Amino acid sequence: MNGGDSKDDEEEREQVMSEVHLGCPPGISGPHISRFTICLPSGVESSRFNGLFKEEESCTDQEIRFDEDGDLILPRRRQISRRCFTMKIQHNITSSIPSVGLQEFFALSLPGLAGMLLAHAAKTVFLTDHGDQILENCLKNVQLNSGVLNHQKVVYVRELDWTHPWPPKVSSDLATQERFSWSSSELEEVQKASLLLAADVIYSDDLTDALFGILERIMSQGSEKVLYLALEKRYNFSLDDLDVVANGYLNFRSYLKDDSECEGLELGSLPCFMGKCIDVAEIPQYVGGYDRGDDVELWEIRYSKGKL
Repeated sequence: MNGGDSKDDEEEREQVMSEVHLGCPPGISGPHISRFTICLPSGVESSRFNGLFKEEESCTDQEIRFDEDGDLILPRRRQISRRCFTMKIQHNITSSIPSVGLQEFFALSLPGLAGMLLAHAAKTVFLTDHGDQILENCLKNVQLNSGVLNHQKVVYVRELDWTHPWPPKVSSDLATQERFSWSSSELEEVQKASLLLAADVIYSDDLTDALFGILERIMSQGSEKVLYLALEKRYNFSLDDLDVVANGYLNFRSYLKDDSECEGLELGSLPCFMGKCIDVAEIPQYVGGYDRGDDVELWEIRYSKGKL
């Protein structure tokens, strides 16, 4: 056994916990199901959701306050009627380092909460990730929410390895086609896609480079596409800088130009990614109990093919 194998085996054995699970009771292992109640605010018209939202009684969230002695003030709770529905997400509390995607709630695919919500508006949705265990978990989440998904839409769970060429090879023999592999017709659907979503995918320079490599191939083909990418800046102490820095974030930003740069004379003939950071404070928050924090950003990214 070589040193690389030993390192891989150690990573498989070591169990880690994402910060989203901090505070969970110790000793919890295996799949866990979290429920997300999603509500429309009053005044928002919901008929286009085909009865997805139902009227239900719920308690308003109250601000936590303390008296002058430091004692908690318990306010009376008011019952209000809200249009809500609940989605269930299966995930792990802990996992090995290579399978950390089993812990996550959101992403370009991951367990696919955002992707499944899009199934109520999009004709076709592809939930993508890498690794059979994570993809099986994603498929399980689609099945868990079959009751609230629009059955007129199509939701696929497919493998997408950023380090492999795009488009992936397809098998003409359906009998030998692997469960999460792509068909030629599905690849054609991807070319017609107009919206891409990604979340929490900026953490390793090598993977960021691979991500933008595959984004260039996907976004340069077929119809014009826009990517919405959510990230949280990750800070680490750097010996080179002798400071706490977010080098992974800086590498991500190095791929993006603003509109004026791409339209400049020197760059006008070259392909490039155009990025615009969206003010998340202007976006209503429909999930309670979650603090976005100052380091969470949402980017709108387009790809300019340049001029021939």
